Amino acid sequence: MMKSYHFSCPKCNNNHSFYRYGKDPDGYQKYLCRNCHHQFAPERPRAEGANCRRNYPSCPVCGKASFLHHDYEHYSNYRCCDKRCNHSFFAWKSTAISSPSLSQLFGKHDFKRMRYPVQLIITALSMFYLGKNSFRNISLILRTAFNVKVSHTTISNWCTNFAPLFDDMRIRLMPLLDLNSDEWHADETVVKIAGVKHYIWFVVDSETRFVIGFHLSPHRDSPQAVSVLHEAQKHGKPAAIVSDRYSAYKVPVKSLFDGVKHIRVESFKDDISNNLIECFNKQFKAWYKTKQGFSSYASANNLISMFVFFFNFIRPHSALDGMTPAQVAGLKLSKKQKREFLLVA
Repeated sequence: MMKSYHFSCPKCNNNHSFYRYGKDPDGYQKYLCRNCHHQFAPERPRAEGANCRRNYPSCPVCGKASFLHHDYEHYSNYRCCDKRCNHSFFAWKSTAISSPSLSQLFGKHDFKRMRYPVQLIITALSMFYLGKNSFRNISLILRTAFNVKVSHTTISNWCTNFAPLFDDMRIRLMPLLDLNSDEWHADETVVKIAGVKHYIWFVVDSETRFVIGFHLSPHRDSPQAVSVLHEAQKHGKPAAIVSDRYSAYKVPVKSLFDGVKHIRVESFKDDISNNLIECFNKQFKAWYKTKQGFSSYASANNLISMFVFFFNFIRPHSALDGMTPAQVAGLKLSKKQKREFLLVA
């Protein structure tokens, strides 16, 4: 007669064929299933939440469950449980993704209590961000051309403190753009803040020349690349991301843009190069050189965010037939709306 037990194997549900298999470290009787050879201790109290399924992401290819393959400091490597799929993918830990520097702007959100008219302020900002004028030169031009006396210190405050206002405009305009293009280009460049090297990470769309995101950081590693790519991810998805051979882009691109081809440019002789964003870096450095460095991280972050806004929405590009990157990306506004969004003086 086959012996029956009051428990069953948790793996194959066998309830009649077991071996006694010693005891576990806490003294509970262990059994070995004769069908699947699974070892278990049925009398051992179950820990709270032990039966809950682990919160691992599903496989992005087949949608089935995954298991943790490797766990690193900033990210985890998962693999699909289906052996036929066997897809390996990465997921960044939430604690490793810091907010981009764009979220740390300070200053004014409106033009209230300003002594000078809005048109004059927009004109001064345009001369600073679209050209290579210093604050003193802008003050001289305003005094000569408009007969308005404005100190260079006041103009400096305008160029720094209105960053949150223009960022609010950017947030309202971004949903109107289509940035799902063939390629995004990613790169970083060096600036000096109070004599210390910092790195600016940029992501630029190849078709529209639109700067999708930037991040200012004192470090040059993968978590910083994740910050800028995670912010850019909110605005679209390209078919490919082009970067240089720097290893910091490798895992962030795989984890945030699964299924997107990552093209790592090896030399200038390649068919696909990173010249587009290098050209943008050249324009940025030409503007940055006249500033002779930045005095603080906060002011540098504000100034760079304003430069990016003017580059995207106000500055016409000869390579785009005299249109702005935002217009090429599908932005269509009436004259009244342009004045509302401060795109014209």
